[in-house]
Amino acid sequence: MWFWALLVLPGLSILFWGVLRWKEKVKQRIGDPVLVNGLIRGYSARRFRWSHWLMLLAIGSLVFGLAHLRKPDGAHPVNRKGVDVMIALDVSKSMLAQDLAPNRMAKAKQLVSRLIDKLPDDRVGLVLFAGRAYMQMPLTTDHSAAQLYVNSAGPNMVPTQGTVIAEALRLSNAAFNPKEKKYKAIVLITDGEDHDPEAVEMAKKLAEMGVMICTVGVGSTEGSRIPDEGGGDWKRDAAGNVVVSALNDKLLREIASAAGGEYVELVSTDTAVKGLQARIGSMEQRAVEDNTQSTYASYFIGFAIAAFLFLVAELLLNTVFVLKPRNA
Repeated sequence: MWFWALLVLPGLSILFWGVLRWKEKVKQRIGDPVLVNGLIRGYSARRFRWSHWLMLLAIGSLVFGLAHLRKPDGAHPVNRKGVDVMIALDVSKSMLAQDLAPNRMAKAKQLVSRLIDKLPDDRVGLVLFAGRAYMQMPLTTDHSAAQLYVNSAGPNMVPTQGTVIAEALRLSNAAFNPKEKKYKAIVLITDGEDHDPEAVEMAKKLAEMGVMICTVGVGSTEGSRIPDEGGGDWKRDAAGNVVVSALNDKLLREIASAAGGEYVELVSTDTAVKGLQARIGSMEQRAVEDNTQSTYASYFIGFAIAAFLFLVAELLLNTVFVLKPRNA
């Protein structure tokens, strides 16, 4: 971005040569060389040119410094103690229901974002699901990248509609180390609208593999209409009746119970995050050496010093070290 500022340098050069040419024409119009040299005794074309080049070098160095040029300085291991947490987020259109303000989807994404902030030492991954499940982000300690994936999540990312909870759990488990029998957790966030008969059985299988599953219920048991994004109306079934989506908390409680986890209903984001954080924090943790923390050597100081020295040289050139003027 800052490199665009370099475009000012050619403009300054054109301005400089224009001023220099104008000065020469003025001298020629005056005529008498002796008179001209007496009038401009403190002026030196050579000093003026040096001042110009020093100023351009100072501005160029400053621009390169502000551009924050850097190079990788290697990855330094960081020792952590934590667990692996896969977040399975429902992005079906029923999550657009507005029984939670502003809607279920926005509330769920807010929950995920805050939960990631509360798990600084854990590896986090993300699965999005509706009628199909997709691995959006594998396990990582790069929580900034995780936040970007969460922010971009929405119904348009999974065109097939439905709520395939069992598939989402299976895909989440695929991200874990199969050799480990602990340190693994899944946070399932959904309204559970479609009853998935395989979901509870899948939760039991994962529990045998050492996976703990917490479930978060999004929505109300009374239900809410789903906005139709295309027509500005409410979503309707084949018979033309308005579809009402209700929270299936019974299914989510069964899944959490089958996998030794905890069911949390998303009413207050802070309360839900505290509950999930406490349950995940109670798990046995392992020490992990993380080599993904790369450091960088920055060139900012070098360019800043260079810019300062060029400016000092330009100042001295026009104050202390005044060159003896020559006849043009």
